[in-house]
Amino acid sequence: MEKNNLALSFTGYQKFVVAIMAFLQFTIILDFMIMSPLGATMMPSLSITPAQFGLVVSVYAFSAGISGLAAAGFADRFDRKKLLLLFYTGFILGTLFCALAPNYHFLLAARMITGFFGGVIGSIVFAITTDLFPMAMRGRVMGFIQTAFAASQVLGIPAGLYISNIWGWHAPFLMIVGVGAFVGIFIFTYLRPIDGHLKLHADTNAFHHLKKTVTTPRYLLAFATTALLSTGGFMLMPFSSAFTVHNLGIDIGKLPMMYLITGVCAIFIGPLVGRASDAFGGLKVFNFGALLTIVMVLIYTNLGITPVGIAIFVNTLMFIGIFSRMIPSQALMSAIPEPASRGSFMAVSSSLQQISGGVAAVVAGLIVVEETGGHLDHFDTLGYILVGTVLITMAMMYIISKSISKSAKK
Repeated sequence: MEKNNLALSFTGYQKFVVAIMAFLQFTIILDFMIMSPLGATMMPSLSITPAQFGLVVSVYAFSAGISGLAAAGFADRFDRKKLLLLFYTGFILGTLFCALAPNYHFLLAARMITGFFGGVIGSIVFAITTDLFPMAMRGRVMGFIQTAFAASQVLGIPAGLYISNIWGWHAPFLMIVGVGAFVGIFIFTYLRPIDGHLKLHADTNAFHHLKKTVTTPRYLLAFATTALLSTGGFMLMPFSSAFTVHNLGIDIGKLPMMYLITGVCAIFIGPLVGRASDAFGGLKVFNFGALLTIVMVLIYTNLGITPVGIAIFVNTLMFIGIFSRMIPSQALMSAIPEPASRGSFMAVSSSLQQISGGVAAVVAGLIVVEETGGHLDHFDTLGYILVGTVLITMAMMYIISKSISKSAKK
């Protein structure tokens, strides 16, 4: 079976679809991730307090979560290409408004608009890839698309910070608008209509379609798993830079190098994990990633003063664990929904991912305590919580995998 799975090669058009979806995801992720490093210049420029800046960051996630639920009822009623272009256009306009924001309230509204449109795009991308690629190829497809996360860290954030140092914090958003417009033109020109699901979709009432999606028993476990998978990472992410500097004793000037090396490794790791998922099975790769994540998180969150080389090594292994859970879980989840409700399923999943991530970040802020000098207390507690969520998701993914196998035999 392994050889047959990997023997399936991509056509030229499929390669184009994977590339354009990865590039699109790059712009979405970069727009979200660029906010935190720009905070140091945005706050004094717009006279924003730390609490207000925190709201600017979190409003994106909550707006994205709400829009995911709102769009779920309509997600399967239109050609996916048209839906993608609609929301991507809204995302680009929202990002343009961020670039033009003259004050805090304008920026807050702009981030809300960007999140409303950008938060749905990920679910449309995964619905498209699921429509166009058979199950035996989805691990590789998800692996390539997820490299967008690493690429945004390696290429996007350093470039964005460099541009902001020269032309101000508005410039990185204009850069994203320019790249996004270029990607949008390619999608409009070369992506074929994706409307096969319309022949299967009989429910024209958006509310009924959403209700059916969120009440389908075999979907509920997948939704719960998706929400829980997002929780741990969002707990550690907001405090990782402060923990590295103040707890590990690494000079702040070396952070870009750490991000660069870790990101470069992640770019190569994603496709390899995708191939392994197709070759050996998603559940096996997921369990490997879960166990590696548990070990490395326990080590990482309990580190003291650490040489930069060891810190990079630990971070890289943690990324391998994260990707080894993320990619096969997405590939397995894609086999759960019926084609007629695939868009709705993905939209609800994306919404839960955003909302659970936002809640996790808030909870983490209540747990972690900053001492004088910046040292973080109780960071290890976040690690223990993450380990607990990983163990629970291992059991959940086992049940999901068995359910998929049974459905495939029918």
